[in-house]
Amino acid sequence: MDKPFAITLDPGSSLANKTGTWRTERPVYVDRLPPCNAQCPAGEDIQGWLYHAEGGNYEAAWRHLTRDNPFPAIMGRVCYHTCESVCNRARVDDAVGINSVERFLGDEALKRGWSFAAPTVESGQRVLVVGAGPSGMSAAYHLRRLGHRVTVKEAGPLPGGMMRFGIPKYRLPRDVLDAEMQRIVAMGVQLELNSKVSDIAAAMRDGRFDAAFLAVGAHIAKRAFIPAKDSSRILDAVSVLRSMEGADQPMLGRRVVVYGGGNTAIDVARTAKRMGATEAVIVYRRTREKMPAHDLELEEALEEGVMVRWLSTIKQADAGALTIERMVLDAKGNPQPTGEFETLQADSLVLALGQDVDLSLLDRVSGLELKDGVVQVDPATMMTGHAGLFAGGDMVPAERNVTVAVGHGKKAARHIDAWLRGKKLQPAPKHAPATFERLNPWYYSDAPKTVRPQLDLARRTSSFDEVQGGLTEDNALFEARRCLSCGNCFECDNCYGVCPDNAVIKLGPGKRFEFNYDYCKGCGMCVSECPCGAIEMVPEDN
Repeated sequence: MDKPFAITLDPGSSLANKTGTWRTERPVYVDRLPPCNAQCPAGEDIQGWLYHAEGGNYEAAWRHLTRDNPFPAIMGRVCYHTCESVCNRARVDDAVGINSVERFLGDEALKRGWSFAAPTVESGQRVLVVGAGPSGMSAAYHLRRLGHRVTVKEAGPLPGGMMRFGIPKYRLPRDVLDAEMQRIVAMGVQLELNSKVSDIAAAMRDGRFDAAFLAVGAHIAKRAFIPAKDSSRILDAVSVLRSMEGADQPMLGRRVVVYGGGNTAIDVARTAKRMGATEAVIVYRRTREKMPAHDLELEEALEEGVMVRWLSTIKQADAGALTIERMVLDAKGNPQPTGEFETLQADSLVLALGQDVDLSLLDRVSGLELKDGVVQVDPATMMTGHAGLFAGGDMVPAERNVTVAVGHGKKAARHIDAWLRGKKLQPAPKHAPATFERLNPWYYSDAPKTVRPQLDLARRTSSFDEVQGGLTEDNALFEARRCLSCGNCFECDNCYGVCPDNAVIKLGPGKRFEFNYDYCKGCGMCVSECPCGAIEMVPEDN
């Protein structure tokens, strides 16, 4: 009987199939660092939780995500998702909608009542957290998971910090914020509201705390000298946004001018439109390219009728009118006056020029270094110059946003835990980056990014209903499956199928593969055909 043209042999079925001594390289399985993971300020294992989500195991995905970040429903709404800006999938069609899947998982957890487990072992040590914003509550969560008794003291009447008093409801519904805050309290974290700490040294001594994490938000508005008559109405952005949480909302009038170029300025202008302003104008000293506000927020504001006066500064405020001077950028990109003035009608002027942190609680603490309105910390540990006193969020030198603050809380908690145990936490070694050049994108089918729904424009400008919608379960599953699993094996079986020597051993679901080097001839076909770049050739040991 004639033999078929190709015969598949089991490894070891023929001595002639064994490799001789001539192999110069061998393949090895590797794990590389995906660009999304590397970019995330909160330190999420994005690829890890997407792996569970694309299999439809949403609770496993949520629990994997919340190992690092306890606020997926919040972050799915307010995070600026810089992870997507470095996603390798963007080189194929569009970046994976990481943020939209995160929001879906967060909302699914709230809908299904998933909760965090309390620690099984108590350390017996007490940690004070000052501030119930994103950084403070993140630290409280991670410290509690590690078994410490945590007390959070918050000066305000409700938890959330600047997420509540600085982010409008149309971006972050308060029921979502409250639910994710309460889930941390339910772990056994003690939350004390309306409890301002004016002296951290006394608070630690009186409460017998072993360590403290300071996460006071930037609630103090910066001012600018603008000559103004007594009848002019000038407010600050922080006060305007804070007052939106109470019953007495600010009277801004029909023509509102906002001075500044950050996200807070845009939030105030969009809030003014929702409060009935016929004109909401942002006055900014530079051009759109120089504006620090997030581009997506600016686009949404422009859609809602907010106007922007670029290259302009306010020189004087009178009753019902502002004097505006036109600016030009010099060779270094700095605005310079031109001497050209015009009048801009305004019922109120809102200053959105940035915020400062109240550091007076540190007055009696030795060893601290304060610079540029923030406290200096060891960037590796988040500890200040005073032993046992850590700080993060708006209080330290860093970009001020929710994701960075959450990451600070997690990092500080881990180092507080190590410090309490008399140890020093060693950073985990980082894998090599998973670059696009190592991928085989032709193995992935085209799948355009799912666009999240938006509230119609008429309702956006007449209510505080949430603007950005979420994904359905079908959309979330589709979006998660767009992940390329850059640099990490997802068990596609390509190496197993293409190996001409049957040298790849399949270990079972979730266990990946290994090589039987007795039969591997080092041809490198597995490397060239791995879609995600999870195999590389290394020199043969002599």
